[in-house]
Amino acid sequence: MSPVFHRFAPALAEDSAFHSKGLYFTETLRRGVRMLLAVTSAIAAIVAFFWMFRLRIALTDSACPPGIYRMVNRPISRGDLVLACLAPVLARFAQARGYLARGAGCGDGIEPVGKRIGALPGDTVEVTRTYIAINGRRLENSATVSRDSHGRSLPHTTPGRYTVQPDQVWLFGTDSSRSWDSRYFGSVPIRSVRAQLEPLVTW
Repeated sequence: MSPVFHRFAPALAEDSAFHSKGLYFTETLRRGVRMLLAVTSAIAAIVAFFWMFRLRIALTDSACPPGIYRMVNRPISRGDLVLACLAPVLARFAQARGYLARGAGCGDGIEPVGKRIGALPGDTVEVTRTYIAINGRRLENSATVSRDSHGRSLPHTTPGRYTVQPDQVWLFGTDSSRSWDSRYFGSVPIRSVRAQLEPLVTW
């Protein structure tokens, strides 16, 4: 082996190793980009599927079992599980407290509340600190609490007897005693109801 070749041979070996590492890094980066694109495409496809078929995932259990629900539109009835947009001041309060998140469905960019229609126009709602009664029938898990699960004070509907106005409904989530519902914010306009929810899969 000539002295010249011998002198440069180690440098050639190092260059080759550096080149191999560069190729490995490039290929790893490409695989990462392809995986990211695949995941993004899958998420976009799922979102499009849910939007096309008007599906919604419910993860809380205050008014219904967690699961996948389909949004439908029909005349409302007592007991219907619905999505309703709250007044902006209420929606902002709920978002600040973590009761609601950002999301589509309402003009203020905050997700609608999902509750059951508890009282319709003409019904009588009796509000006490220990229970809510609709037309004399007490609802389960309907005691009003003074503080939320983080110990923060909760504004609530003034105790008394109310006749539901022609353009109003009362919403409740009596599957849980911790539901933030009409016990705390009162009635909402019927026009705020965006859709009913029908269960497809629950768990």
